[in-house]
Amino acid sequence: MSRFFRLSTFFRHSVALLAFAATAVSAQTYPAKPVEWVVPYPAGGGSDVVARSLTEVMASALGQPIVVNNKPGAGTNIGADYVAHAKPDGYTLLTGDTATLAANPSLYSKLNYSAEKDFAPVGLLARFPMVLVVNPAVPAKNLAEFLAWAKTQAAGVSYATPGAGSPHHLTAELFRRKTGLNLVHVPYRGAAPAVQDVAGGQLPFMFVDTAAGMGFINAGRLRAIGIASPRRVKNFETIPTLDEQGLKGFEAFAWQGLVAPTGTPPEIIAKLNKALVDGLNTTAVRARFQVLGLEATPGTPAQMASYAKAEREKWSQVIRASGIKLD
Repeated sequence: MSRFFRLSTFFRHSVALLAFAATAVSAQTYPAKPVEWVVPYPAGGGSDVVARSLTEVMASALGQPIVVNNKPGAGTNIGADYVAHAKPDGYTLLTGDTATLAANPSLYSKLNYSAEKDFAPVGLLARFPMVLVVNPAVPAKNLAEFLAWAKTQAAGVSYATPGAGSPHHLTAELFRRKTGLNLVHVPYRGAAPAVQDVAGGQLPFMFVDTAAGMGFINAGRLRAIGIASPRRVKNFETIPTLDEQGLKGFEAFAWQGLVAPTGTPPEIIAKLNKALVDGLNTTAVRARFQVLGLEATPGTPAQMASYAKAEREKWSQVIRASGIKLD
């Protein structure tokens, strides 16, 4: 019995050592084949553009192609579920954003993945500051004038969003709570029709991200009232922050990060993070992001984990207070 126990223990330890050795070799040779980067949105949108702006420079650093795979649907849950249950070997990555990592855990009663437990952060990608914009017919050019005008609207003020539970919607709900205004939500199926209808005068205002709103603002089809960032944004320097106009501490971004399935070896995460940070710091990527009004946010996996946790706590409070549910 004693001899059997010793042999059993020996074999268990041997298997564990072999598994460890295999993982170490895998991490050293990674990547040995193309990497799949899942974007949980349709091709051509802001998230897709961010991913594709980085794949070429990251692929060059890693020595293997990175292939973008668009898996839209269910508020990012289809793509997130796919990656959460993928093999944790570094060959399947996900654009994890405000929806997946911060809002969905509170918006949905049940998810097939855990935002906290099923993903290993690689690093943040970018932040899209939110801008309060109005149709030019609205008689307001700054926050004080907007608040004064909105308070005269007895039936409340309707606003557009790309959809219920979107960062734009949550930002407007936070704004409603901070200002006490009577606001009426009108959800659309995507940012493009929402922005078009505000520019066309069907609805008076919305919070739009810089990427979707820049062209309309520059063309004078939307008037920017204020930006929800702690400081003025490059290429949007003429737009004052909402904080400097008296809405102290008001900050809202749509943000994105890169994650892998939990269990991905730390050495592989480190390789991916280095390629990502180096890519975000290239002149070409920074120039591309600035054109879109994006803030590149290079950092460590730990910094991304901390940021995602803080955002999850912030938006869960807004969601609960507003009673928003998507199922």
